[in-house]
Amino acid sequence: MNQLASVRIFAKVADCLNFAEAAKQLGISNSVVTRSVAVLEQHLSVRLVNRTTRRVSLTPAGQLYREHCGELLRQLATMDECMAAAAGQPAGSLRIAASSLYASTDLPEVLAAYRVQEQRTQFDLTVFDNMADVTVADFDVCFSAERHLRDSSLVCRPLAQTRDVIVGSPAYFARRRPPRTPEELSSHDVLVASDAPSRYWEFRDKHGTQRVVVRPILSMQNPLLIKRAVQAGLGIARLSRSLIQGELADGSLKPVFENIELCGDARTVWVLYSGQPYMAVALRSFVDFVVERYRQNPREDKRETVVPVGAAQHHFSNTELQWTGIL
Repeated sequence: MNQLASVRIFAKVADCLNFAEAAKQLGISNSVVTRSVAVLEQHLSVRLVNRTTRRVSLTPAGQLYREHCGELLRQLATMDECMAAAAGQPAGSLRIAASSLYASTDLPEVLAAYRVQEQRTQFDLTVFDNMADVTVADFDVCFSAERHLRDSSLVCRPLAQTRDVIVGSPAYFARRRPPRTPEELSSHDVLVASDAPSRYWEFRDKHGTQRVVVRPILSMQNPLLIKRAVQAGLGIARLSRSLIQGELADGSLKPVFENIELCGDARTVWVLYSGQPYMAVALRSFVDFVVERYRQNPREDKRETVVPVGAAQHHFSNTELQWTGIL
């Protein structure tokens, strides 16, 4: 039993008087909250919370325990601030680097959820299109969505996996008939982001694998700008499903080749940070929160595969990661 984690969860339930709302604010599942409070009650041999189908209330023992929990959590916060000050680091300050793809999809919700839990935390965000544009000295923690993670001395932990989709807009397909086979791509206007293969795309069906040469009319680094160009009707592009889920749902972007497999379409979302001794409290808390959030709240998209989060890994080569089953 992690008593401190259970105390934090109980304190949030006591504040909200609602298990579901407490789970939402903490970024964990309802079942984790319910189980944690039950384990804490079992450990203390006393009921802390009265639960009915309509309301949640604290027992007299729960009220008393809540007061002591508040004192404990305030003391822990003070201790954290003292240690951060001793290390010359502002309390609760995190330097975050994120790829433009991740920064425009999951990151805002992750930061908002964490800020609810740790209201003293401040963020300094750097957004990049290419991982080579940032160095380890620029950040405390980095989020990257890549097909092949470059060799790194950082601790690399997989969070989730997303897949590419080839799409066009209704306006474009009103002018040009959608391609029915990969070969027909040669007669279409193709747009390419720098994080997508720009020389050829590979497809697989029951007849085998087929390689199609791509001759883009527009290439740029930022996938957000490619997405906007596709929406404007400029052409067809290969984009991460996580970036265009809303547009696929409302029909403003249309997928092509739904019955033909696009090879090499998987991207893994990674969180990277230094494995140096005496990791800052704020950084450890944030990394643990992010990992747990993805573990408890996997995406539900039908084409998206969530990678189970395992132990932290030091990355030595892409081959090693692939053979350990992460990709």
